[in-house]
Amino acid sequence: MFKKIKEFLKSDLAFILSLILFFIICNIKMDYFINVGGGISDAADRIKVEDKYKSKGSFNISYVSQLEGNLLTYVMSYIVPSWEREKVENYKYTDEETVDDVDYRSDLYLDTANSTATYWAYTLAGKDVELKSSKAYIIAILSKDVKNLKVGDEVVDIDGISFIDFSTCREYISSKEVGDELTINIIRNKKNKSVKVKVYEEDGNKYIGIAVSFKNEYKVNPKVDINFKKSESGSSAGSITTLEIYNQLTEKDLTKGKTIAGTGTIEADGSIGQIGGVEHKILGAVKGKADIFLCPGGDNYKEAKKYIKDNNFKIKLIKAETIQEAIEKLEALQ
Repeated sequence: MFKKIKEFLKSDLAFILSLILFFIICNIKMDYFINVGGGISDAADRIKVEDKYKSKGSFNISYVSQLEGNLLTYVMSYIVPSWEREKVENYKYTDEETVDDVDYRSDLYLDTANSTATYWAYTLAGKDVELKSSKAYIIAILSKDVKNLKVGDEVVDIDGISFIDFSTCREYISSKEVGDELTINIIRNKKNKSVKVKVYEEDGNKYIGIAVSFKNEYKVNPKVDINFKKSESGSSAGSITTLEIYNQLTEKDLTKGKTIAGTGTIEADGSIGQIGGVEHKILGAVKGKADIFLCPGGDNYKEAKKYIKDNNFKIKLIKAETIQEAIEKLEALQ
């Protein structure tokens, strides 16, 4: 009897120790993100326009699944052929940034992309869209001389002047002399704070050592709700988000009954910007059996075209450098 109890305790102890070891391994952080594949996801699941027009096909976000780097996922990336390691430093602006800074910036990029997508979809559809509010947030500290400012600070104004877009902010800074001291008023943890920064010059341009991103909120008619998952971030779904909103707003169905996937940012001027890892996005679209892949121009298009040809994929590739061009090309599809 005692022998059986002893054997049971030994086996139970071994199991507990194994769990503890597994827990420890999973919590040893590595300075990597692990890309584990991807696919497509229907944008209509995240976007609901009031009294929307129905679509026979679908616009799909082409995504890459990414795991946080720890000792376990790092080792697994050498075992599983489709898993790829990417250094966290590739996402950082400076060596001093933390993973939390990277995550914050990526989340803000998604919010900014959604607001920009809303503006362009409603504008091109001829629907009511009015700027309700505009807030600027610090997304990176670019100079070691900048003290007392952090990623995530809300910039209320600079020298008492409020800005609603990057270009007017850039013009103001450019109008100053090198060495001029500017006062940045911020909100952090619901508290106001003033910080002094100096203007400096680099490669013929003037800077104050921070990068900001503007997040606009619009009043629209009809109403729209955009709800991405907490695990989703970044700006690469901007163009598809814009097209999905536009398609729900307009009677003419851009999808023509096809499964359309794609990638590309939506910029303030309506252009579709470059993204990283376009090959992964295409592979996800192929796995998801998409008929069409919508891609930015430039290097993204060249890489996408080569990747599709090299792998003999049967997916149709459409290049679009602006959201208006994307709409026109989709309207022309048979």
